[in-house]
Amino acid sequence: MSAKTTAPFGSWRSPFQAAQIAAGTIRLAEVRCDGESAFWTELRPSEQGRCVVVRRDRDGATRDLVPPPFNVRTRVHEYGGGAFLAHAGEIIFSNFADGRLYRTRPNSFETPIPMTPEADMRYADGVPDPARGRFIYVREDHSETGKEPVNSLVALDASRSDAGKILASGADFYSSPRVSPDGRSLAWLSWNHPDMPWDAAALYIAPIGGDGELGEATCVASGPNESIVQPLWSPDGVLYFLSDRNNWWNLHRLANGVVEPVLEMEAEFARPHWVFGTSTYGFAGAKEIVCAFEREGVWSLGVLDLTDRTMRAIETPYTDIACVRVSGRRAYFVGASAEKMPVVASMDVNGGKLKILKESSAVGFDSAYVSRPEPMAFPGANGGEAHGFFYAPRNPDFAAPAGEKPPLLVMSHGGPTSATAASLNPKIQYYTSRGFAVLDVNYGGSSGYGRRYRESLYGRWGVLDVDDCCAGAKFLAQTGRVDPKRLAITGGSAGGYTTLCCLAFRDVFSAGSSHFGVSDCEALATDTHKFESRYLDKLIGPWPERRDLYRARSPLRHTERFSCPVIFFQGTEDRVVPPNQAQEMADALRRKGLSVALLMFEGEQHGFRRSENVARALDAEFFFFSKIFGFPPADYIDPVAIDNF
Repeated sequence: MSAKTTAPFGSWRSPFQAAQIAAGTIRLAEVRCDGESAFWTELRPSEQGRCVVVRRDRDGATRDLVPPPFNVRTRVHEYGGGAFLAHAGEIIFSNFADGRLYRTRPNSFETPIPMTPEADMRYADGVPDPARGRFIYVREDHSETGKEPVNSLVALDASRSDAGKILASGADFYSSPRVSPDGRSLAWLSWNHPDMPWDAAALYIAPIGGDGELGEATCVASGPNESIVQPLWSPDGVLYFLSDRNNWWNLHRLANGVVEPVLEMEAEFARPHWVFGTSTYGFAGAKEIVCAFEREGVWSLGVLDLTDRTMRAIETPYTDIACVRVSGRRAYFVGASAEKMPVVASMDVNGGKLKILKESSAVGFDSAYVSRPEPMAFPGANGGEAHGFFYAPRNPDFAAPAGEKPPLLVMSHGGPTSATAASLNPKIQYYTSRGFAVLDVNYGGSSGYGRRYRESLYGRWGVLDVDDCCAGAKFLAQTGRVDPKRLAITGGSAGGYTTLCCLAFRDVFSAGSSHFGVSDCEALATDTHKFESRYLDKLIGPWPERRDLYRARSPLRHTERFSCPVIFFQGTEDRVVPPNQAQEMADALRRKGLSVALLMFEGEQHGFRRSENVARALDAEFFFFSKIFGFPPADYIDPVAIDNF
């Protein structure tokens, strides 16, 4: 066994290289089934962020179904999801460039055929209505310039190209249209401003008439403090769905006109409805449900017997499970663990035997260099408890000088109604293998800990999340696990906002990194897309009545309170957080004389997809921290221009 090299934390040589991580890692999502074939999407940074539908047949053969330059993405709600469906040997998908739906036969090499006309329309979350030879979609109409887009449910005739016939309209938002097995009923969700779908969403059912029109709709489940997600018909025609009426997203069903819980657990069986087409359960026959559920940030898989309502746990190596689909007696899902990158896997429901269908990374990660997540609860704001995962520095080739403690990078996730999971994150390993400690925080407001924890952020965005991130850093410093003089924080989107608030309104961190983060709450309230246009009503307060709060919590209006270096990363085509916010923030800090850097990425939107930009952002952030904390990186990194350094 060779002796370890002694070197300062941060300067260790690591096998986790940014370019390899970015180019060799694809994003797996949107698992679907059609007969004995499984389908999923692959977002490929090496193809400029193009998203492709892939099919795997029973014999193990796989092939791409959508040729370049087609890009399978939808911008409904801007975040998309539900971008394709597989039905009766066909693929119907949304093309990102023009928003149109196209269809193609998997065994055909012909160019996909447009299914909708050229119009400023977007489509998502489609389902077949085979009895009527049509498909039902969520449509978002952007045709009236200067007005808020109009959302509705529409029917598209499979035999011709049209923009769709409206079936349901009037609500601000729609999702999850689901046709009953006998084809006689349609179920769907809708909600209205200022609610987000995790605040309140109503479940409707309407009969489908002989002419294809919907009869009178009946609201079967709703409430001002009830979020309903993922309606799904059982094979024998019973409507199931997930509701958080008991604080947790648990499984319910409509039985003889009455809603009843199927299984009550202090666990989340769903994630917040940010994107269309999410699925955490499916039917393995009329009497069994394969489902994923989360406790304390860790996901598990089980089989629910509907006869006696008991859950049988299924042992898997995964701690993060998503995109659950079931066909016959096989379940398909995307799984990841603390040591393995996400994979598309299939599982035999009877015996639990797993098979890997696709790995997300071609890069092999030596487990000796992988830091494992340590679930951590620590005192949060106002005497409450906050959660997160701590990652200690780990590299078998290096040791730090005696007495030295590692720098800490606190990660603040986006959303803020989202969560971090206990799965392998190459960015975290990039840092820990170089000698950083990392704390990935699930601050108050994060999902996965029940509705009350999620709602604890209401009225306190920019306060509670900030206090929890600061409390986590101080807790680790006070317990001697990290260097109190080298505390940094990073985050993207809402996590970028939390980062900037920590730097503006607290005196805990020595450096920060904002990735497409919010700096002006007023601008976000008045210059963002429809889906999130009233999101801040509950997170901060109604606009413009509480303009005082918006100004008080906008880092851009308090640049005099910043006292440490900051680096910004921003896409030029970001519609969620307009790029002028990063530019104005960087300019203000530059004028103040602080060390500041700004990297703008042409053509990128809210979140970077191109491999070269993903790699550059990771290396540039590390380079910035190396300069601020005064350690030499082991590898050469293209320098970042840091003003006032």
